[in-house]
Amino acid sequence: MEIKEALAGTLESGDILVRIYPATGLQVDLQSSVSAQFGRQIKAVITETLGNLGIHDALVQATDKGALDCTIRARVTAAAVRATGIDVWKD
Repeated sequence: MEIKEALAGTLESGDILVRIYPATGLQVDLQSSVSAQFGRQIKAVITETLGNLGIHDALVQATDKGALDCTIRARVTAAAVRATGIDVWKD
Protein backbone atom coordinates (compact mmCIF):
# COMPACT_ATOMS: atom_id res chain seq x y z
CA MET A 1 0.00 0.00 0.00
CA GLU A 2 1.43 3.33 -1.04
CA ILE A 3 1.41 6.08 1.56
CA LYS A 4 1.95 9.80 1.09
CA GLU A 5 2.43 12.44 3.77
CA ALA A 6 -0.84 13.38 5.50
CA LEU A 7 -2.14 14.78 8.77
CA ALA A 8 -5.30 15.08 10.83
CA GLY A 9 -6.22 16.76 14.08
CA THR A 10 -5.27 19.94 15.88
CA LEU A 11 -3.14 21.12 18.77
CA GLU A 12 -6.22 22.17 20.75
CA SER A 13 -6.76 20.82 24.25
CA GLY A 14 -8.39 17.38 24.17
CA ASP A 15 -7.20 16.65 20.63
CA ILE A 16 -4.20 15.03 18.95
CA LEU A 17 -2.31 16.02 15.80
CA VAL A 18 -1.34 12.93 13.79
CA ARG A 19 1.14 13.12 10.92
CA ILE A 20 1.81 10.06 8.73
CA TYR A 21 4.86 9.70 6.49
CA PRO A 22 6.03 6.89 4.20
CA ALA A 23 8.52 4.54 5.90
CA THR A 24 9.65 0.95 6.12
CA GLY A 25 8.18 -0.69 9.19
CA LEU A 26 5.91 1.03 11.67
CA GLN A 27 7.32 3.67 13.98
CA VAL A 28 5.31 5.88 16.34
CA ASP A 29 6.89 9.04 17.75
CA LEU A 30 4.74 10.51 20.51
CA GLN A 31 4.93 13.89 22.17
CA SER A 32 2.58 14.22 25.11
CA SER A 33 2.63 15.83 28.52
CA VAL A 34 0.96 12.67 29.84
CA SER A 35 3.20 10.14 28.09
CA ALA A 36 4.56 8.88 31.41
CA GLN A 37 1.06 7.83 32.44
CA PHE A 38 -0.65 7.08 29.11
CA GLY A 39 2.08 6.90 26.45
CA ARG A 40 1.94 3.13 26.14
CA GLN A 41 -1.86 3.19 25.70
CA ILE A 42 -1.75 6.03 23.15
CA LYS A 43 0.87 4.20 21.07
CA ALA A 44 -1.15 0.97 21.30
CA VAL A 45 -4.30 2.71 20.02
CA ILE A 46 -2.34 4.24 17.12
CA THR A 47 -0.68 0.93 16.21
CA GLU A 48 -3.91 -1.07 16.50
CA THR A 49 -5.88 1.43 14.39
CA LEU A 50 -3.27 1.40 11.62
CA GLY A 51 -3.07 -2.39 11.73
CA ASN A 52 -6.85 -2.65 11.36
CA LEU A 53 -6.54 -0.44 8.26
CA GLY A 54 -3.80 -2.64 6.79
CA ILE A 55 -1.02 -0.10 7.28
CA HIS A 56 2.21 -1.68 8.50
CA ASP A 57 4.79 0.66 6.96
CA ALA A 58 4.60 4.26 8.17
CA LEU A 59 6.21 6.82 10.41
CA VAL A 60 3.63 8.41 12.69
CA GLN A 61 4.36 11.60 14.58
CA ALA A 62 1.68 12.30 17.14
CA THR A 63 1.38 15.38 19.33
CA ASP A 64 -1.16 14.65 22.03
CA LYS A 65 -3.05 17.30 23.97
CA GLY A 66 -5.08 15.00 26.21
CA ALA A 67 -7.13 13.17 23.57
CA LEU A 68 -9.37 10.26 24.53
CA ASP A 69 -8.93 6.90 22.79
CA CYS A 70 -11.94 7.52 20.52
CA THR A 71 -10.43 10.81 19.35
CA ILE A 72 -7.06 9.16 18.75
CA ARG A 73 -8.71 6.45 16.62
CA ALA A 74 -10.65 9.04 14.64
CA ARG A 75 -7.59 11.20 13.94
CA VAL A 76 -5.40 8.23 12.99
CA THR A 77 -8.13 6.91 10.68
CA ALA A 78 -8.59 10.32 9.03
CA ALA A 79 -4.84 10.72 8.50
CA ALA A 80 -4.61 7.18 7.10
CA VAL A 81 -7.46 7.82 4.64
CA ARG A 82 -5.71 10.98 3.48
CA ALA A 83 -2.36 9.19 3.25
CA THR A 84 -3.62 6.21 1.25
CA GLY A 85 -6.60 7.61 -0.65
CA ILE A 86 -8.65 4.61 0.49
CA ASP A 87 -12.00 5.69 1.90
CA VAL A 88 -12.78 3.35 4.81
CA TRP A 89 -16.18 5.01 5.35
CA LYS A 90 -17.48 4.27 1.86
CA ASP A 91 -19.97 1.39 1.61
